[in-house]
Amino acid sequence: MKNPHDIIIRPLITEKSMDMQQERKYVFEVDKNANKTEIKNAIEAIFGVKVAKVNTMNMKGKTKRMGRFEGKRPDWKKAIVTLTEDSKTIEFFEAL
Repeated sequence: MKNPHDIIIRPLITEKSMDMQQERKYVFEVDKNANKTEIKNAIEAIFGVKVAKVNTMNMKGKTKRMGRFEGKRPDWKKAIVTLTEDSKTIEFFEAL
């Protein structure tokens, strides 16, 4: 089994993701090869919360230029995790 910290890379902190917290939704960057079940188990193991559902999306990396050279940022995966009503919140986001 994979280490939960290898599946969850980092939380995504944007204005939109902060607004989603009122609906008990949290946004994370996750491993590209992780499935919804692995993401759910990793969130529950790391934060000790109950996950109701997980929505995932594959994000395409943007093309960027450095002078006359063109490069591409890597593709990545985003997960929106919805917690159950009786679950506690994720304290990591509360301090922000």
